Amino acid sequence: MSNKGLTTAIQKATINISGMTCASCAAGLEKRLGQLEGVGRASVNFATARAMVSFDPHQLSLVRITQAIAESGFTVVAKKTTFSIGGLHCASCVRRTEQAAIGVPGVIAAKVNLALGWVAVEHTADFDARVLRRVVAEAGFDLGAALATLGERDEGARQYMQSLRRRLVVAVPLAAIIMVLGFLPDFAGKQYLLWALASPVQFWAGWGFYRGLWGAVKRRRADMDTLIAVGSSAAYFYSVLAVLIPGIFVEGVVVAHLYFDTSAAIIAIILLGRFLESRARGKTSAAIKSLLELRPKTARVLRGGEELTVAIDDVVVGEIVLVRPGERVPVDGEVQEGFSAVDESMITGESLPVDKKPNDEVIGATINQTGALRIKATRVGEDTTLAGIIHLVEEAQGSKANIQRLADTVSAYFVPAVIVIAVVCFVFWWVWGPAPAINIALLNFVAVLIVACPCALGLATPTAVVVGTGKGAECGILFRSAEALERARAITTVLLDKTGTLTMGAPQVTEVVSAEGHEADEVLALAGALEKDSEHPLGRAVVVAAVGKNPNLTEFANFTSLPGLGAEATLKGESYLLGNARLMEEKGVGLGALAGVAEGLWERGRTVVFLASGGRVLGLIALSDALKPGAVEAVGALHRMGLKVVMVTGDNNRAAEETARAAGISRVLAEVLPGHKSAEVKALQGAGQVVAMVGDGINDAPALAQSDVGIALGTGTDVAVETGEIILMRSELSGVSAAVALSRRTMQTIKQNLFWAFAYNVILIPVAAGLLYVFFRGGGVPVGLRFFLGDSGFLNPMLAAAAMALSSVTVISNSLRLRRFDPMKAIGKLKQVG
Repeated sequence: MSNKGLTTAIQKATINISGMTCASCAAGLEKRLGQLEGVGRASVNFATARAMVSFDPHQLSLVRITQAIAESGFTVVAKKTTFSIGGLHCASCVRRTEQAAIGVPGVIAAKVNLALGWVAVEHTADFDARVLRRVVAEAGFDLGAALATLGERDEGARQYMQSLRRRLVVAVPLAAIIMVLGFLPDFAGKQYLLWALASPVQFWAGWGFYRGLWGAVKRRRADMDTLIAVGSSAAYFYSVLAVLIPGIFVEGVVVAHLYFDTSAAIIAIILLGRFLESRARGKTSAAIKSLLELRPKTARVLRGGEELTVAIDDVVVGEIVLVRPGERVPVDGEVQEGFSAVDESMITGESLPVDKKPNDEVIGATINQTGALRIKATRVGEDTTLAGIIHLVEEAQGSKANIQRLADTVSAYFVPAVIVIAVVCFVFWWVWGPAPAINIALLNFVAVLIVACPCALGLATPTAVVVGTGKGAECGILFRSAEALERARAITTVLLDKTGTLTMGAPQVTEVVSAEGHEADEVLALAGALEKDSEHPLGRAVVVAAVGKNPNLTEFANFTSLPGLGAEATLKGESYLLGNARLMEEKGVGLGALAGVAEGLWERGRTVVFLASGGRVLGLIALSDALKPGAVEAVGALHRMGLKVVMVTGDNNRAAEETARAAGISRVLAEVLPGHKSAEVKALQGAGQVVAMVGDGINDAPALAQSDVGIALGTGTDVAVETGEIILMRSELSGVSAAVALSRRTMQTIKQNLFWAFAYNVILIPVAAGLLYVFFRGGGVPVGLRFFLGDSGFLNPMLAAAAMALSSVTVISNSLRLRRFDPMKAIGKLKQVG
C-alpha cells in the first residue's frame, strides 16, 4: 500500500461490510480502497466481513470511503445512535451541528431534527460518543446521552425546558425591576444598581447565547445566537461605558442614557419565546407519544408451569402469554387457546373488533375484549408491529423534504446578511441620523439584529412534517420519509392493482363447465389436484372448491408455475395445463365448444381458467373476486380530488372491464404480466403523469419502485416488510385519498409557514433599520403606533425581541393545526362542493 501524502493526524476506521461472497471480493475491495487518495493502509477481511482503513482526514473523509465501498457493490453495515441535543434554534444551528458531527472519527452521516431536538448519527465501531459530545459542545450545543426511546428523548427536552425555566425565573423579574427603575426619578447610585441588576441577566441567563456565539465564531459561521449575543451585548456594553465614562458619548452630562433595560428585556423576552417554542414543539410529536403509551409495561407468561408477571422486555419468542378480557396484548403472537374479539383500531384503524381463534395472529398493544387468550409470542421488543410503526414514523419525522432546501439555502446567507445590514444601518444613522445620533444608531443596530428570525425559517418545514407524519400514523397511514409526504401532493394518476387491492383478493369458484365426454366434478378435481401446491389466489380458490367436493385429491408431478398464464404438471405421464386463454393460445390448444361459454362468462365479469390435456380443453372453471367494501366510494373520492384512476390486472380485457365498471374506473390495463406492471407505470410517467402505484407491496414491488409514490396496502402485522413509500395499515382504498389529502394539507401548511417567515423578515428588518423615519420624522407617528415606533418611527429593540419570539411560536402553532385535520371530512366536503 502506498503512503500518499499522509500527515501525522491519521484516523483509523473499522467498517463492517455485507455482500462479500468470496475472498476475491475482499481482495478487490481492498485494492479499491488502497487506491483512494489519502489512504495509508487498507485491509479487508472476508472471514470477519470487515474493512480496516487508515487515512488522512485532511485528504479523505469517512463518507467518501463508505461511498467507495458502495460503488464497489457492497453495503456498509453502520450502527445508528440517536442523541438528544439542546440549544438548537434555527436552520443554521442544524447545519453547524451536522457539519461538526461529520468531522468526528467514525461518523458516516449525521441528521439533526430541529423540531424534535435530536441528532441521529450513523457510525462505525470506532465511534466514540465522548468525542462527539466535545465537538458538539465546541459548536455551542449540549449533546445528551444516547437515546433508545422517545420517552428518553422527552427527558432530554424536559431537562432543556427546566434549564430555560430556571433562567426565566431570574431574567424576567430582574428585567421587570430594571424597567420600573427606569421610570423613577434619578437617585444616587441608580446607574450602578441598574448595572448590577442587568449583569446576571446578561451573563448567567444569557450565557447560552454567548456559548453559541463562540461556537459559531470558531467554525466561522453565524446563527441566531450570534445576532442575539451581539445585539444585547451592544446595548449592555454601551451602557457600561456610559456609566464609567458618561462623556464618551454625550459631552457635558453626568449620566448618559442607559440601555440596561433594553439588553435585559431582549434576553428575558427571547428566553420566554424559546420556552413557549419548546412547549409547542413538544406537542408536535404527540401522535408518536400516544403510540408509545399503548405498549404495556408488563406481561403474564407461563414458565415452568407457573404464571408469572414479568417486564415486557423480558418476554422471549416462543413463550406462552396469558391475556385476560380487557387487557392489552403485550406482544405480537399466535393464538394457541381461546376465542375472543380484539380491538385493533389503535394499530389498523379498523373500528370493529376482530374475532380471534386458535392459529390467528394478534398484534401487540391491541385490546382483548371478550375472552381469555393463550398466545405464543412470535415478535417481541423492537421486532413487534408497534415498534416497527414507531420506527417508521421516527424515520419520516427525521427526514427532510425537498422544499426544506429552500429554507436551508436562505438560512446559510441570512445571518451574515443581517449582520451586514445592521452594521450599515449603524454607520448610516451615526453619520447622518438626527441627534442623539449615537443612541439612534445603536438602537437601530440592535433592533435589526434582534428582529431578524432565522428560527421561523428553520422551523417552517420540520414542524409541519413532524405533525403531518404523526397525524398520518393516527389515521393508519405511514409515510416512510418527508419526501414521500411531499411527493404525494403532486400525484395526478393512481394506478390500482386489481386482485387484493381493488378486490377482496379471495376469489371463489362460481361455475364449472366440462367439455363433451367429461364431468364437471372430474374437471374440478383434476384442477384442484394440479394447483394443490400453488400460492396464487386463483389456484387456492380452485383447491378450496375441489377439496369441498373431494378431500382426497390426486397427486400431480412436475408442477411448474407459469407467471401470468397459469400452471403445468403431469399425471401418469400425461401433461396437463391449467390457465387463462392466453396460455391455451400459446400452447396451441383450441377452446372448441367452450369458446362461446367463456365469452358469456367474460361478459359477466368472471375470470375463466381452462383445463387442457392432449391438445384439447377438458373444461373450464369460472371465478369471481368481489370488490372490497368501500371500493366504489374510495374510487369516487379519488375522482373528486381531481385524480385519474387506472386499474391494472393480468385478467383478460372483458373480465377486467366488468370489474372496473363496477368500481367506477374508466381506464383499464388488462392482461398485464406481473413483471410488466413497472413498464405500464413508466409509460404513464412518459405521458407526463405523476403516478402513485397502489399494490400489496410484495408482488408489485417493481411497479412500486418505478412509480413516483409507491403505496402499499397491508395489515399491521405485515407493515414492517412492505415495500411502498407510503404504507396503509388497513387494506382499504380510502387510505389512498386520505394520504393524498394529508399530503396536500401538510404542504399547504409548510408554504404558509415559509410565506409568513419570509414576509416577517422582509417587512420588519427594514422597519427595524429605521425606514419609517422617512415618513414619520418630526413626530408624525400615529398615536396608536407610538408604543411600537416612538415619536419618529424607530422600532424599540424590546418590541423587536418580542416580535422575533412570536414569529417562531406562530409558525409552530400553525403546524399544530394539522393535528385537528381530518382527511376524510376534507374529502367529504369536496363531494358537497362538486
